[in-house]
This record gives sequence, structure tokens and C-alpha cells, in this order.
Amino acid sequence: MASQEIETLTAALARLPGLGPRSARRAVLWLIKRRETSLVQLVEALAAVRESLVECTVCGNVDTSDPCGICRDPRRDQRALCVVEEVADLWALDRAHLFTGRYHVLGGRLSALDGVRPEDLAIDSLLARIEEGGIDEVLLAMNATLEGQTTAHYIAEKLENKPVRLTQLAHGLPVGGELDYLDEGTLAQAIRARRPVV
Repeated sequence: MASQEIETLTAALARLPGLGPRSARRAVLWLIKRRETSLVQLVEALAAVRESLVECTVCGNVDTSDPCGICRDPRRDQRALCVVEEVADLWALDRAHLFTGRYHVLGGRLSALDGVRPEDLAIDSLLARIEEGGIDEVLLAMNATLEGQTTAHYIAEKLENKPVRLTQLAHGLPVGGELDYLDEGTLAQAIRARRPVV
């Protein structure tokens, strides 16, 4: 039997996505074996992130500065805006280096079953960004789920009379799939084949 502190660490790691109790136990044992190097680095990195983590007031990204690095980057195309459900989706798309514009994180997706309404998402701030002007294209990069497509349709209706070109990721993404789990080749094809929203 491990001490209460080790069991608490194991339980905390087991709550992370992709880790179950067995994987968490293996990770804790690995960290214990390397406590002078890897465990110390992990603790220091977690403490540093905990102290400096902020949500970008412009796009909703999570970073250590506000505005985030993407919003501050002058090389980004100011005229293109990619709307995503979650920060994980933004990171997945940006990791592929295929979209050179800026992002807007909604903070979820519409879901009648879960009680998520338009006012629960960052839709008003999206509309305000578009109202400010300077945006020519809005790419709706919603997950290929029923809720994701409902959210995209709702936003498309809100932007119907705005002077922006509205596009969405091409079909070919797996139905029920989530952007964070897709390989870069699939993401590349989806971005290159984006099409106008009808």
C-alpha cells in the first residue's frame, strides 16, 4: 500500500483525460523513480503555469499573457477569423500551421440536453469583434457533432447580413469526431477544402 499522499497524486492523475487508474499508477511510479529530476521539473512547471495562466480577453485562448501570443502576433492575418468550440480545438488547428488568421473560442457548443444556450457561449463577443470591422472571412471550425453543427448553423444565421465571407470546414471530418484527436493531414484537407456556408 502506498502512502495517502501517493494515493492522492495517483487519483489526481487518474482524472486526467486519457489516463485511468493503472496508467496513473505507472506515471506516479515513473515520477517517483525520477523524483530528483522529472518530478521536480513537473512540480515547478505546474506551479509556474498555475501562477501565470490567464484567459485571453480578445479570443478566449488560454495563455500566460493577455492578449495571448496569437492575438499579439503581427504576422497573423487580421482579416480571417476562425471560430472554434474549445481551446483544445484552437491548439489542434494552430499546431497544423495551416490557418494564418486569428481565432475566437466559444467556450463550448449549444446543447439543449446540457442546458447550454447562446448566452452561455462567447457568441456576443464574436459578433462584437465582427462589428468592429476589418474581418473579411469567418471560418466556422465546429466539431462534426450534432451540437457542433447546430452551433455553426446558429452563428451562420447571426452573421447572415454581415459583410463577411462565411466558410466552414469541409466535410470529410469523421462524424462525431473532435478536432483535438484528428491528425494534421485530415486537418489540412479540411482547411484547404473549406466552403461557403449555405
